[in-house]
Amino acid sequence: MINNLRARNIRGFYCKDKEAAAAKILELIPADASIGGSGSKTLEELMILKKLEERGNKIFNQNRPGLTREESLKLRRQGAQEADFYLSSPNAVAESGELVFFSAFGNRSAGISYANKVIAVCGINKIAVNLEEAVKRARQYATPLNCKRLDWNTPCAKDGVCKEEICRFPEYKRMCCQILIIEAEAIEDRFKVILVGESLGY
Repeated sequence: MINNLRARNIRGFYCKDKEAAAAKILELIPADASIGGSGSKTLEELMILKKLEERGNKIFNQNRPGLTREESLKLRRQGAQEADFYLSSPNAVAESGELVFFSAFGNRSAGISYANKVIAVCGINKIAVNLEEAVKRARQYATPLNCKRLDWNTPCAKDGVCKEEICRFPEYKRMCCQILIIEAEAIEDRFKVILVGESLGY
């Protein structure tokens, strides 16, 4: 997979566990860099935003307690557009190297696509045999779990089964609003992926 990522101009790293992955991120990001990121169970398990903040990095944290919805959305935009590094985790990655990200608000798609530098962290549980299975995993497995975790009003949050054909506004608050597939990267050294040898996130 590291070789397949390299062929797509994406630099890949392998870390044996989440502690090693967090250490690699701290190594890759300078102490004076600003950080944006998408909501991510994987990043929460690494506790990486807390570690970066404790080190002195500026964090555009849209999930900080007490924020209004407008304040959170503003921080999402700033994190995607202004930060030196953008952190995220794919919903799935194909063995051939494509990465799949689902997004509700678009800050995740924007940050991954156009931020100055991107680091995506992926546990081995998110690896799929091909792109078709990666998209299927993102829609039918990861998104229902995220909807349930975040208490979104979707059909899949109730029973864990994707019902894309009826998941429509205003009856439901759909999470699968955008699908971003990274097939390759045009800019040298912009996109890095950390593959972790244990299960992380959904």
